[in-house]
Amino acid sequence: MAKITYIEHNGTEHVVDVPNGLTVMEGARDNNIPGIEADCGGACACSTCHVYVDPAWVEKLPAKEDMEEDMLDFAFEPDPARSRLTCQLKVTDALDGLVVQMPEKQI
Repeated sequence: MAKITYIEHNGTEHVVDVPNGLTVMEGARDNNIPGIEADCGGACACSTCHVYVDPAWVEKLPAKEDMEEDMLDFAFEPDPARSRLTCQLKVTDALDGLVVQMPEKQI
């Protein structure tokens, strides 16, 4: 299990325990965290689970695959270094302490 901090665009923080094997997106969905819509349900077919990863975590995460890179082109104000789709981040003990911030809106 990993403790993940989700920060809404307005600064409201939600710290939740997310079981290993789920995605960061599923952790937000299961805990009713606003700001992650996940319209496609985690199929990497939209960009509505876009977040900005805390700079301290950027290098600790697995590299983006091509499909995620392509979908981020459709996200609201993507940051080439910090933007990720939470449906592509599988929770493991290594993600304990991860901090992500939601954009102003999802497209």
